[in-house]
Amino acid sequence: MPESDLPEHIAIVMDGNGRWAEKRRRTRTMGHQAGLKALRKTAEHGAEIGIKTLTVFAFSSENWNRPRSEVSRLMDLFMNALDKEVKVLHENGVRVRFIGDREAFQPELQSRMRAAHALTRDNQKMTLNVAANYGGRWDIVNAARALCEKVQRGELSGSDIDEARFAEHLTLTDSGDPDLFIRTGGEMRISNFLLWQSAYTEFYFSKVLWPDFDGAELDRAIASYRTRERRFGRTGQQVRSGSDA
Repeated sequence: MPESDLPEHIAIVMDGNGRWAEKRRRTRTMGHQAGLKALRKTAEHGAEIGIKTLTVFAFSSENWNRPRSEVSRLMDLFMNALDKEVKVLHENGVRVRFIGDREAFQPELQSRMRAAHALTRDNQKMTLNVAANYGGRWDIVNAARALCEKVQRGELSGSDIDEARFAEHLTLTDSGDPDLFIRTGGEMRISNFLLWQSAYTEFYFSKVLWPDFDGAELDRAIASYRTRERRFGRTGQQVRSGSDA
């Protein structure tokens, strides 16, 4: 697949673990475990074909509202993943980072997140951003709060704040906005994920439940992306001619 027209940054809402498990009369935990394997396969395939950045929605700030037993098992799964899966990703040249409010997690889990980042920080084949306890509104409010504090300290004036300055204070400021946003499981909403960053992102909604998602389905999403004409406010004729006139 030519890299020239590949999306550089793909974001994925990994939806459908619970429904996948229910169809097979298994526990939701089994669905999450299968979803973790799908993430590894997808990340490895993405790295192989030349995707530079993959950002996945692993645990939203709203997921704390799920049954306590499920949240507890998810935290255990996170712990195990940070021990096992990160090593595999490291061997494949993937840099792992975590975005979101990590202070809500137990200290041991926070420590393992930091260790995963330290282990993989120099890898350059692909960056995997894992959004954990993340919400798009939280991200925007955090950026606004940081800018307000700078204004209060006299480091900025209100007139200094524009879109570019605001974006510098968001969690993915060094990854660029996603080119392609994929949601699995058949739902057609973005669920408070990367609200600011998705202003001009192309969307692909897959009916495939996340544990069944694989490299072939990723390729289908990319094939759809490659048929799109990304205009960013310009006319189609301007895009095709490469001119702003």
